[in-house]
Amino acid sequence: MNNAVPDERLVEIFDRVIRDITRREAGICLCSGDTAPDGEVCTVYTVFERGFCTCLSLCAETAMFLRLTQGMMEREEVTPQDVEDFAKEYFNVLCGHIVTTLFRETRIPAKFLPPSFQQGRYIPEHHLRHIVLTYSSDEQEHAQLIHHALTEEFSELPCET
Repeated sequence: MNNAVPDERLVEIFDRVIRDITRREAGICLCSGDTAPDGEVCTVYTVFERGFCTCLSLCAETAMFLRLTQGMMEREEVTPQDVEDFAKEYFNVLCGHIVTTLFRETRIPAKFLPPSFQQGRYIPEHHLRHIVLTYSSDEQEHAQLIHHALTEEFSELPCET
């Protein structure tokens, strides 16, 4: 993130955190995969506005977000609003753990905006896919955690540190 952490280390951090948080918060086990989410998908994302000028998103099949919500709420009956709310809360926890881990390594304090949710795929303006981690769940749902770096054209914009 902004060259403060080598890409290989970012991959390790992202991978460890998403697997741990997803298993702990929702009881869903993720394994590395090579199949991108397909069909009906949703995306939860945030922008890092201080420390690292970047964006992080999780695009997953809607079935995985539904199961994530059911696991976190510990009930079968959930509404679409529940799915949105719990996806954002889950992602908030996930990003919080990423920020904490990065701070321990870089001593750069980071701040991210409250996560947003949308139906379909989200592609942030002025960002390119930088790191893409693809997963399959224990029930063959597919997801991608995507680190979006600023395009070269916008990489010189000031970012709070």
